[in-house]
Amino acid sequence: MGIAKKEPFRETLGWRKEASSPSLPEVHNSMKVPKKAGFFRKLLAFVGPGYLVAVGYMDPGNWATDLAGGSQFGYTLLSVILISNLMAILLQALSGRLGIVTGRDLAQACRDHYSKPVSYVLWFLCELAIAACDLAEVIGAAIALQLLFGLPLIYGVILTALDVILVLMLQKKGFRYIEAMVISLMALIVVCFIMELIFSQPEFAAVAAGFIPTTEIVTNPAMLYIALGILGATVMPHNLYLHSSIVQTRQIEPTIEGKREAIKFSTIDTTVALMLALFVNAAILILSAAAFHSAGKEVAEIQDAYHLLGPMLGTGAASILFAVALLASGQNSTLTGTLAGQIVMEGFLNIRLTPWLRRLITRLIAIIPAVIVIGIYGESGATDLLILSQVILSLQLSFAVIPLVTFTSDRKKMGVLVIPKWMAILSWFVAILIAGLNAYLLYTTFFG
Repeated sequence: MGIAKKEPFRETLGWRKEASSPSLPEVHNSMKVPKKAGFFRKLLAFVGPGYLVAVGYMDPGNWATDLAGGSQFGYTLLSVILISNLMAILLQALSGRLGIVTGRDLAQACRDHYSKPVSYVLWFLCELAIAACDLAEVIGAAIALQLLFGLPLIYGVILTALDVILVLMLQKKGFRYIEAMVISLMALIVVCFIMELIFSQPEFAAVAAGFIPTTEIVTNPAMLYIALGILGATVMPHNLYLHSSIVQTRQIEPTIEGKREAIKFSTIDTTVALMLALFVNAAILILSAAAFHSAGKEVAEIQDAYHLLGPMLGTGAASILFAVALLASGQNSTLTGTLAGQIVMEGFLNIRLTPWLRRLITRLIAIIPAVIVIGIYGESGATDLLILSQVILSLQLSFAVIPLVTFTSDRKKMGVLVIPKWMAILSWFVAILIAGLNAYLLYTTFFG
């Protein structure tokens, strides 16, 4: 009786062209996965990409909505953060699956599937979204530098350009170094907020009740608006492109069994990382509710929260920890944003630029408008710029989500590793919900 051979994964017929140049070629397939190892050792080899993705769910652009939600409505909107996070886990799992199964990132898949004019439009919209997201991260990091060291906002914005050099230095050493730095900064954020929660002493019964959805979220227009803001800004479009690329840094067996195993470990990595992001977002809202809502103060701006936390919680450490976490959040997000910029340009346009040039272009697209607005309108213009960046992100999101769900639910493109029918139905429901919520947000922003 012969030994059964592992079936190789064959390129499926649903793509017009064979996968050509790999995504992020300088680190593609660069990290070994032990073939004969136990569950936890193999899982450790796959840990990393999920955390790079998770930083986008706790970036400075999310802080304002969490602060506003907690200060105005207490713990009620925790259920919205939870639902948003579950949606994010689903979509990121699809993104990781696309990269593992097809050997294409989402940008390369779009270039193959759509006509050139449509691909160029999707590329332009995605670049706009990355610039908008980068803008929020740059301003957030600059605000943190101002709060901690008194550095003028405009100098803080310029200083954030140094992350380009940092990414290049780390990537030359290996992609694991970038992952290690991101995970370290994420751990710092988590520790800061654990301390904040100890200082703020929230009502744990009320916190638990906040994770249960209530009809008031829908019936109260003011609450609904902030809830939509949390939902609409949670899933970052560039994260879907990023994740489908960085999962390909692992050396996996090019067989159906090998890819199925990679999907399993990648999904665990993403789920655990995004649960940490859930903790951070929930902690910001809980902190805001415990410190401000109980005192009847409404806070929406990050600077106001910083100045009020110390006096209201009775310790200056609360304000310092808040600013340190914000700086770590902004720095982490800019690191992953520069990688996403490279993936999108190379994937949609099939052109290669040297990494330092591509990342410099990404950073300048964010820094130049921030410097101009702050120079003309002062620091108050930075807040308006943050709001505009979130509107642009909302506009772009469906242009990433709908292609992703389309590809991963297509058996011709995914072969036997296509997502199951129940997951396809759930994914389409989430895609339509996100499109509807973002359309409503845009309508209320311009006409409401």
